[in-house]
Amino acid sequence: MAIKSKRWEISPALPESAKRTFADYPDVHPVIAQILYNRGFTDPQSALAFVRGDVTFGDPFKMEGMAKAVSRLRDAIKRKESIVVYGDFDADGVTSTTLLVTALKALGANVRPYIPHRVDEGYGLNNDALIKLAKQGAQVVVTVDCGIRSVAEVEVGQQAGLSMIVTDHHSVGPELPHAWAVINPKQAGCKYPEKMLAGVGVTYKLVEALWKATTANSRHEPPFPVTDLLDLVAIGTVADLVPLDSAENRKLVIEGLKVLRKANRLGLRALMEVAGITPAQISATNIGFIIGPRINAAGRLESAMTAYHLLSTDDRIEAATHAQKLQELNETRQKLTRDMQEYARTLAGVESGDVPLIFAADANFKQGIVGLVAGRLTEEFYRPSIVIQRGEEESHGSCRSILEFNITEALDQCADLLIRHGGHAQAAGFAIHNDNLPEFRGRMQEIATNKLTGQDLRPHLTVDAVVPLHHLNMRLHDALSSLEPCGHGYPAPILATRKLRVVDCRTVGKDGAHLKLKLTDGSLEQDAIAFRFGDMLHDLPPVVDVAYSLEVNEWNGNRTLQLNVSDIRAPA
Repeated sequence: MAIKSKRWEISPALPESAKRTFADYPDVHPVIAQILYNRGFTDPQSALAFVRGDVTFGDPFKMEGMAKAVSRLRDAIKRKESIVVYGDFDADGVTSTTLLVTALKALGANVRPYIPHRVDEGYGLNNDALIKLAKQGAQVVVTVDCGIRSVAEVEVGQQAGLSMIVTDHHSVGPELPHAWAVINPKQAGCKYPEKMLAGVGVTYKLVEALWKATTANSRHEPPFPVTDLLDLVAIGTVADLVPLDSAENRKLVIEGLKVLRKANRLGLRALMEVAGITPAQISATNIGFIIGPRINAAGRLESAMTAYHLLSTDDRIEAATHAQKLQELNETRQKLTRDMQEYARTLAGVESGDVPLIFAADANFKQGIVGLVAGRLTEEFYRPSIVIQRGEEESHGSCRSILEFNITEALDQCADLLIRHGGHAQAAGFAIHNDNLPEFRGRMQEIATNKLTGQDLRPHLTVDAVVPLHHLNMRLHDALSSLEPCGHGYPAPILATRKLRVVDCRTVGKDGAHLKLKLTDGSLEQDAIAFRFGDMLHDLPPVVDVAYSLEVNEWNGNRTLQLNVSDIRAPA
């Protein structure tokens, strides 16, 4: 059942009318013009403004609940009330927690972080933690990257005497928490134009509002430029896979990368060093595949507070210690993910035939890894996947899904069986009593069957432009690089070249998992690498169409172009 080929969706060539329009901008490469046009930027000026990140951030006070939250926090700061920032244990939650605690401390607040333990407490707010915090003297609790669906828990906090302020970005449920203030751009009535901020993006808007209020209501300037916090915003935004086709998210990442390249935060400098990243060259790709997973590893396997301490420390030795710890945890996480994926694949029975939804539950699964395993299974088989760590009485699951299936809407249809749940269209989590697992599995399978039967369930691959080999050069590579930062919702461009003859092909890497190729159009030869295509070695047609990203391979001071292959198919 494993996916061998994708559904290519080849974007149309640039229309003649658009060619004439873009011709007035000779610095715009024709391939870039086609990519931007097909992504909705039909006017060259707006296209270039988007690429450069020329956008003004929205007024944070347009967010519903912002004024109430700022007023309550400023009162708490003046009265030296105890404030707790209650975060989530992923990269978005940890960066959000670090950002808000840093800002509130700078304003003189009596504030401390609280990030629940994934295994002991689970995702989001929990009653025991809130009651404990109240008994310890907390007076205000601000949630970051969580809380929007914690209606009962917020009520418990309020009854315990806590002023609950909820800031979140996840999908809103049928009822909002009855908190002191709720800040989430997705809630009804919120006039803030950008609805797809990450949790750390929403937290940054809260700090922006606090900075504005400080400037307006006192003679003192804020303690430091609020933009100094954008390194955290860039990490949380990219790692949480919020869409980068949003002008504001893109601007946040562009500006955040500038701060990251200065490496002023000691913990991030140490983390880049152990991960082999040069700060001046850090990119959104580095965040997504290197920085984000290491920050996430802390909450997945131990305590997310390790990542928090890394991001907030001012001590070089402590920074180096935490960075090395995260490096080791990430290596462990990688091995556990591989092992659990193999076991889950067998347990779910996906090798023996087609299924509408992959479902695997076991007591041996590690709770912090189930989301990664679900993601790997969905990537491998292009089906929605649910992987559950089965506890003694209560189990915790993570879901990953495909474009054709909104997993959170499916969970909503099973809400009567769940203790709690929440997430996005393609990623979600839940808790469930074990007695409900059989019915839950049956109902989810039925929902998936009804929704997906008859559909062509192969992953989509959007090809931005079909390009002959002789058009591939460093100018085109540099032009494509100008479209960065790329990520979720605004992927790195994929090019395609048709009818290339395979001159040479061999497997490379551990267990021969990858293909190293040399391709030709009859006059030019081009090197290519196809990761995880090793099993095609003996089935590769002599002539192929390839879809790829164009990259530079540097070796011994030489820079040569290489195709990083996304898919291979026989010519149509």
